[in-house]
Amino acid sequence: MTPSLGRSANGSPPTLADVAERAGVSRQTVSNAVNNPDLLRADTLARVQLAIDELGYLPNRAARNLRTRASHLIGLRILPAQEGTANATMDRFVHSLVEASREAGYHVLLFTGDPTDPVAGYDDLLRSTAVDAFVVTDTYLGNPQAAWLAGRRAPFVAFGRPWDDPGADHPWVDVDGAAGAELATKHLIGRGHERIAWLGWRKDSFIGEDRRSGWTRAMRAHGFATTGLASRTEDTVASGREASAVLLDEAVPSAFVCASDTLAMGVLHTLAERGLHPGRDVAVVGFDDSMVAQLVPPGLTSVRQPLEEVAVMVVRALEGLLSHPPRRADDVLLTPALTVRGSS
Repeated sequence: MTPSLGRSANGSPPTLADVAERAGVSRQTVSNAVNNPDLLRADTLARVQLAIDELGYLPNRAARNLRTRASHLIGLRILPAQEGTANATMDRFVHSLVEASREAGYHVLLFTGDPTDPVAGYDDLLRSTAVDAFVVTDTYLGNPQAAWLAGRRAPFVAFGRPWDDPGADHPWVDVDGAAGAELATKHLIGRGHERIAWLGWRKDSFIGEDRRSGWTRAMRAHGFATTGLASRTEDTVASGREASAVLLDEAVPSAFVCASDTLAMGVLHTLAERGLHPGRDVAVVGFDDSMVAQLVPPGLTSVRQPLEEVAVMVVRALEGLLSHPPRRADDVLLTPALTVRGSS
């Protein structure tokens, strides 16, 4: 007796084993048909697809995905927020990405992973065919996840350049951090400052070094010295407070440009402890224009990334990868803006 649609011979929902029996193949072959169809011969794949359709096999969207080749879901890994920081950039980006994806007919599936393992979490989604593509955001770690995904022919777009692999061929969208730091430094120079300190991240941070290069470029273009005016530290408020105290004592700058609002908050703490007023005694500029920048008195001048535009461009690149035939979008480097407040 032929099982009815969506039911096996005993009346329960059909299983992978039922599909294998109907198609006359192994369970692994059915799994490959769902997760890695390119591994199968065309006639074998067609036989498994037919068995799936006849039985109404629906494991975690697999049958629908196999028929339509689309789940209309985009995977995005979310890491825990770091304690002691003011960075909320990912919150803005995720909201913008959800909106841009919805306009394009997609939804965003958030997943977690081990913060020490750049590829944790991706494998499960690939095996279950739960998503059509991924958005990779943690390129500050380097790009091991990009190579991993590319090796499995998984479509993805990166928010962030392939810092450690300039020859990578996946599409990416990024914000020009060097241009942002240069903009901040020129703003302070325009306000009459010459001894402008840089407070940034450790040397192994690709993004931090990129932002620092903008400060260096602006200072040298105006003939101002940079020796002794730069410090590298961890991206926490406490680290920013400690590093800025040392710079104030040893270099006596009249202004700070910081790689993040978190570090800028550390500078503001140091100024408060010494009875100095930001904007009047020492100018301070942050990076990312967080909610803290908008709320802390007298308001923190900060470089604002165009995350809404980033999200739109990321989704546009994803649409290209998921079209038939796939097309690769051009890489995009967007320019940030400076939001001026009382601290400068």
